[in-house]
Amino acid sequence: MAARPSVALVAWPSAPLTNRLVRNALDTCGLDVDVVAAQLPASVAGRDVLQWASYDAMDHELTLAHPPSARVLTSAYTIRKALIRKHFLARTALRHCTKHPDSPLRAGVPRTWEVELQFADELDEMWTDELWDLGAELERGDRWMILKPGMADRGNGLRLFHTKEELENIFLEFEDADDDEDEDAPAAEDDESGTGVATSQLRHFVVQEYLSNPLLIDPAQIPLDGSPLKPSLPDAKGHKFHLRAYCIASGALRVFLYDRILALFASAPYTAPSPSSSGAAIDLAPHLTNTCLQAHTGEAYVRLLDELVGAAVLSEPGAGIVTREDLDDIRDQAALLLGETFAAALGMSVHFQPLPNAFELFGVDLLVTHAPAPTPARRFRVSLLEANAEPAIEMTGPRLTWVLEDLFCAIARVCVVPFFRGGEGAGAGGAEGAAEGESSAEGSSDDAGGRKKWKVGETREHLRMCLDTEVRGAGGW
Repeated sequence: MAARPSVALVAWPSAPLTNRLVRNALDTCGLDVDVVAAQLPASVAGRDVLQWASYDAMDHELTLAHPPSARVLTSAYTIRKALIRKHFLARTALRHCTKHPDSPLRAGVPRTWEVELQFADELDEMWTDELWDLGAELERGDRWMILKPGMADRGNGLRLFHTKEELENIFLEFEDADDDEDEDAPAAEDDESGTGVATSQLRHFVVQEYLSNPLLIDPAQIPLDGSPLKPSLPDAKGHKFHLRAYCIASGALRVFLYDRILALFASAPYTAPSPSSSGAAIDLAPHLTNTCLQAHTGEAYVRLLDELVGAAVLSEPGAGIVTREDLDDIRDQAALLLGETFAAALGMSVHFQPLPNAFELFGVDLLVTHAPAPTPARRFRVSLLEANAEPAIEMTGPRLTWVLEDLFCAIARVCVVPFFRGGEGAGAGGAEGAAEGESSAEGSSDDAGGRKKWKVGETREHLRMCLDTEVRGAGGW
């Protein structure tokens, strides 16, 4: 058996930054690989194979077959809809919380309803059937909801509403986009906000409870040039933001949270959603924090979570500043939710099938809100919004590209190198090459190879282990 992979497919046709990061990670991790950019050779018999490529570019049959004459490692699970499709993720969380009432997902995932339709008039019957409880919430008039297409990304199709009529009008708007669409003008994506969607192309939607008490910070307090945080701004304005956390799943199954988390801010100051007296659509700019919708702003609204220490909390009077303890607690909650989410996905075996010879990077979106009953130890609550495959990392911007470089190098050292060198890596306990002194856990027991066993809650390579389990039947071929 070769001591290194013979060939590596690195193919990211629409993501040049990812392509560069993968190649750099392979160059720096000590694996001498022959990289191909188009496709694997016709025969890989007797050769080790690494596929670190976009989902559509890789040979999934080769991953699943795993010929005995070669070791094959692939950078995506073939089946993972339970995580990356919004309506499947909603089912995953609901099923898990039904079986485990004390799961942190019960409070850590906003209430969600599935909607499957193509035309607005289908809602009439749904209000008396599968959406009757959503209708009851809306009739009280004190809750805002957000509509999300189950399979769209980059903010497409997101809408806010708080009455049945508003939801029906949204679907009528989507129908109008369908009617206007022709071969030369894809109107479904040409609305002013850049969030259009055609219901003829997407039938699955989720309605999610809008979390109306977000933590608000003015990103202008944190200069982009590395100078110290501005302790106060005379005209400070609170902006909503969400956290983009990078999560790595490896083997069958270990899950890691990259502890360098991004804070992605809305470009407009936050205002609570309110109905328009003129009937005009609600301005989404204060509410949507997706960087894909505000590419024109560059890096102005992207920060590291750690850069928020000392920033004024503008969402509640007299709330003081964000402390290091706050951020530690936010990371703890994020790690707990990620581990529980993947554990829940394992219960959806038809829609999530981890493989021992695969790993994958996910971009997970989380929202920080004020806790209902704050205590000195926990002022804020973290909620999981969604998980994305092949996250749009290019939106991070040049200033923080080093964060991505370190992330991909960590993936190579933890997921790739041990697999091919026969060490005990992220998929099987421990991590070959982990730097001395990076372990945060005390008293970890040694494994059979004399290395410290990587335990849940422990951090190495800036990766915190969130879940360590063995999927039945995944260990053999």
